[in-house]
Amino acid sequence: MYDSSAGKKIAQTRALDKADQEIMVKSMEDGIETVWDRFAGQQPQCGFGNLGVCCNRCAMGPCRTEPFGKKPTRGTCGADADLIVARNLLDDLTTGAASHSDHGREVVEAMLATAEGHAQGYQILDEDKLHAVATEYGIKTAGRKKEEIAGELARALLEEFGTLKNRIQMTERAPQKTRDTWKKLGIMPRSVDREVVEAMHRIHMGVDSDYTNLLLHAMRTALSDGWGGSMMATDASDILFGTPTPKNALINLATISRDKVNIVLHGHNPILSDMIVKASEDPGLIKRAKDAGAKGINLAGMCCTGNELLMRRGIPLAGSFFDQELVIATGAIEAMVIDYQCIFPAVTQTAGCYHTKVVTTSRKAKIPGAIHKEFQPETGLDTAKEIIGLAIDNFVNRNPDRVRIPEKPMQMMSGFSEEAIRKALGGTYKPLIDAIVAGKIKGAVGIVGCNNPKIKQDYGHVTLAKELIKRDILVVETGCAAIACGKAGLLVPEAADMAGSGLKSVCNALGIPPVLHMGSCVDCSRILVLAANIAKELNVGISDLPLGGAAPEWYSQKAISIGTYFVASGVYTVLGIPPKIFGSPNVTNLLASQLGGIVNASFAIEPDPIKAADLLEAEINRKRKALGI
Repeated sequence: MYDSSAGKKIAQTRALDKADQEIMVKSMEDGIETVWDRFAGQQPQCGFGNLGVCCNRCAMGPCRTEPFGKKPTRGTCGADADLIVARNLLDDLTTGAASHSDHGREVVEAMLATAEGHAQGYQILDEDKLHAVATEYGIKTAGRKKEEIAGELARALLEEFGTLKNRIQMTERAPQKTRDTWKKLGIMPRSVDREVVEAMHRIHMGVDSDYTNLLLHAMRTALSDGWGGSMMATDASDILFGTPTPKNALINLATISRDKVNIVLHGHNPILSDMIVKASEDPGLIKRAKDAGAKGINLAGMCCTGNELLMRRGIPLAGSFFDQELVIATGAIEAMVIDYQCIFPAVTQTAGCYHTKVVTTSRKAKIPGAIHKEFQPETGLDTAKEIIGLAIDNFVNRNPDRVRIPEKPMQMMSGFSEEAIRKALGGTYKPLIDAIVAGKIKGAVGIVGCNNPKIKQDYGHVTLAKELIKRDILVVETGCAAIACGKAGLLVPEAADMAGSGLKSVCNALGIPPVLHMGSCVDCSRILVLAANIAKELNVGISDLPLGGAAPEWYSQKAISIGTYFVASGVYTVLGIPPKIFGSPNVTNLLASQLGGIVNASFAIEPDPIKAADLLEAEINRKRKALGI
C-alpha cells in the first residue's frame, strides 16, 4: 500500500511550490513515473560525462580521456581533454542557438505570410513596433500600408539568417564600445545560419583543434542567437501579436478548471497558441463544450508558450517545464497541445494513464502515441478549431474520481517588455539611472533558465530572487525562472515589502513588483535591449553597467547559448548547475577567469543561491565603483 506521509516528504524535497507538491503526491499515488523518478533511476551518472571528457565525434569513438592522471590520456585521434571539452561545449551551445533562432525564423515566416495575405486569422497588431524595426532596416514607412511594410521587413529579417553582408543588423542596437570589443575579438556575428554551420564544421574531427579558438567561435555563435535569431523572434512576435504591457493574471496548477474543458498549451512558439486562443472564443465551440456537459473552455499555458500567452493575452499559466507531467496527473486535462522544445517524450506515457490527449503540431516535433495535427499559418484558425473540438469531445471521458486540483492560484503581474518599462519611467531611462546613482537600486540581475532535477524545483530561482531584492537589486526574469517566482508570489507589487528600503520605495512609486516578468526564454533579448539602451544613454559599454545574470536551475542547451551571449555582451553570469567542463582545467579557467580580461565579464559556478547572490552583489558593487557611484 502507498505511504502518503512518505510521499509528502519526498515531494517536499523535490519541489518548492505547494501546488506542485500536492499533485506530485497524487502522481505517486497513481503510480505515475515523473522526471524526478527517472532522474533517481539514472544514479550514479557517468563521471566521465559529467566532466565533459566523453567524445563521440567519429566512428573511431566513443573515446574518453583521463585528464587527472600522471600522464593524461588522449582519444584515438589524439584529442586531449581541452579539445574534447571545448568541442562538446560548442556542440551544446550551437544546438541551443539553433533552437531559439529556428523558432525566430518560423515567426518571421508567419509575419511574411500574414503580410502577403496567406495566413488565416493573423494580422499585424503593433504598427508602432513595425515602423520602429523597419526604420532600423532602412525601410520606408511613410504613406505605405502596414502589410507592405511588414512584407519588406520580413524578407529583410529572413535574409539575416544567411546574409552575405557579414553583419547582423540588430547588433547595431548594442552600444559602440560593446561592438568594438566584438570586432577586436573577431566575434561579430555575420549571420545566424553561417555561425551555426561553421560551428558544426569546426567540431568535426580534424578541423579546429585549438580550444581557445573554438570558444571564441562559441561566443560568436551565441551572439548570432541573442542579437539575431532570438531578437528577431521577439520583435516579429510583438509585431504580429502585440508588444506586451503589464497585466494581471493567475498562475500555478490551481488554474485548471473542475468544470470546463481544459486545454494546456505547451512549448515555445506563439504562432499556434495565439490562434488557439482566438478559436476558443468561437461561440459555436463554446456552445459545443456546454452541450458536452462543461461550463466552457479553459486554456492554461505551460512553459514558454504559457509565458507568451500570459504576457499578451492574460491567459492563466499552469506551470513551468517540470509541471508538464504534474498537470496531466491532475486528471482534468482534456488535451495537451504542444509545438516544440522542452517537451518530455514521456508525456504520452503519462497521458496514457489518464484520458488526456496529446496533440503534436510541428513536423519537427512528433512524439509516438500523440495525435498529430500539422499546423500551418495558412490554415491556422481551422486547425485550432479542430484541436479544440477534439478536446471538447474528450471531456466526457474524464473520470471525476481521479481529479485533484489544488485550491488556490497565485496572482501575478507580467508583460514588462522593454517598451513597457521605458513607458512606465516616463519615456526615458533617466529615473532608473537616477535611482541607481542615488543607491536606491544598486543594479539589476537577469535570472533566466529552466528546472533541473539536480536541484529542488524553483528553489534556486526563488531563493536567489528573494536574496537579491533584499539587497536593493532589481530582478528581471524570463522563462521558467519567471514562472517560479510567479508561483512564489514575487511578481506582484505587494512583494516590494520583501525588498530593501531603496528598491521598495521605487517599486511603490511605480506600482510594480521588485521582480519583473519580461517574457519567454527567447525574450532574454529584451534584457539585452534594455541594457544596451541604458548603456547608450550613459555613453558606456554594457560591460560597464552594474548588471549580472544568473541561471540557477538550467538544463537546456538553449541556456548555454543565453549565458554565453550574456557574457559576450559584457554581463557577469552565475550558473547554479555546473556545465560539463571540469575535465579541462584550461577551459574552466578561460570561462571563469580569463574572459574577464577579454569581454570584461565571465562565468561563475555557484549552486548555493545565497552565495550566488553574494557573487552578483560583489560584481555590481565593483561596476558601481568603476563608474564612480
